Amino acid sequence: MTSATSKNFLRELNAKKVYHPMAHPNDLEAHPPRIISRGEGVHLFDDDGRKVVDSCAGLWNVNLGYSNQPVKDAIARQLADLPYSSAFKGTTNEKLIELSDVVVGMLDEENMRRVFFTSGGSDSVETALRLARQFWKMSGHVDRTKFLSLKRGYHGTHFGGASVNGNMTFRRAYEPLLPGCFHVAVPFDYRNVFNEADPAKLADLCLAALEDEIAFQGPDTIAAFIAEPVLGAGGVIVPPESYWPKLRALLDRHGILLISDEVITGFGRTGNWFGARGWGVKPDMMCLAKAITTGYFPMGAVAINDRIEAAFKSNNDAMGTISHGYTYSGHPVGCAAALACLAETKRLDIPSNAAKEGAYLLSRFKTLMETQESIGNVRGKGLMMAIEFVADRKTKQPAGKNFMSELGDRIYEAGALVRIVGHSILMSPPLILTRNDSDEIADAVEAGLSQTRLSPAN
Repeated sequence: MTSATSKNFLRELNAKKVYHPMAHPNDLEAHPPRIISRGEGVHLFDDDGRKVVDSCAGLWNVNLGYSNQPVKDAIARQLADLPYSSAFKGTTNEKLIELSDVVVGMLDEENMRRVFFTSGGSDSVETALRLARQFWKMSGHVDRTKFLSLKRGYHGTHFGGASVNGNMTFRRAYEPLLPGCFHVAVPFDYRNVFNEADPAKLADLCLAALEDEIAFQGPDTIAAFIAEPVLGAGGVIVPPESYWPKLRALLDRHGILLISDEVITGFGRTGNWFGARGWGVKPDMMCLAKAITTGYFPMGAVAINDRIEAAFKSNNDAMGTISHGYTYSGHPVGCAAALACLAETKRLDIPSNAAKEGAYLLSRFKTLMETQESIGNVRGKGLMMAIEFVADRKTKQPAGKNFMSELGDRIYEAGALVRIVGHSILMSPPLILTRNDSDEIADAVEAGLSQTRLSPAN
């Protein structure tokens, strides 16, 4: 098959025999997705040879870019030595033991003492929800089964994760979902039900509403509160500085567990090693995935603190058996990839670079906002950021679907791949970004925007 024939074959089949995540299959048949052929550093190359900066880092996960040789070499060596081993009762593997020590050591500041490995972020959330309920049953509080979470929060696609998701987009087609899940106001200073722009006041209003919900449900019926330290897929919503510390104190008053969903924010994305650490907060459990292997191997984890470990240690009956797990829990190739990835993340001081380049990019976008009326809001923390577009700044009427679709195409043609979510573009580039790479992204956004105009049809 010639190169041209191969390209035609792939384009003819594109989106015809696969259901892509988070998309209507008919829409993708009509507007096929771009075919990515290879990656190098922070850049992607499509089947036409077009080179673009990957401003999404895959799906928030390729933190070390596409050319990290130590991680690739670790995967190759492990495939040669031991390509698979079960971690179910009776067997383990060397890399699993090593990685558990590394991850727990990295989270000593949060008093984490154990780690449970999964196949990805959705699995990690599912595991945390299960362990939260098990913790309370072991502790004799059998009525503590409910979960609280934030509107606009995102926690994956399993039934448990979808149930605590705070966005109907991920729920409506699959309802009824898990009972006992309730959602409270998100502290988003640009759009909120309280019409409050002052971050400190907004934090207090949201926490008062949360406390009211806890009282209504009954504190002794609530197992855990789960949230992202910075909301990702919900629009890169950065809570006020006071929110997480006050949240932790509120939950402690009522004995409710705090689950920090660090699937996106873990390992440097926000400019801190972990999102909760950036707020000075110690959760009871932390859901991890994505950057743990820089996306090179599907893997996730749940870190468990000393309080929960103590409950398992003191248990002497079947209730303490973890009757949960995945075929690929503790996969030796994934563990080898994670060990190499975390060593590289430390060596390169990735969180510091994320903080530095994130601040620079945010400043460029805020400067752009001064001359572009279609930009309603610019926000971010570290190398996760959003630009929200509006048809009218005063009313905050969102820009339309046609405008956003065209804008995404124009930015891509100008040299950057961004993610369109609603009326915002979300960006989460690899954390090895250089200043030249940052300028490539900002220049492409500016160029794309200069070629896209709002109209009544939008």
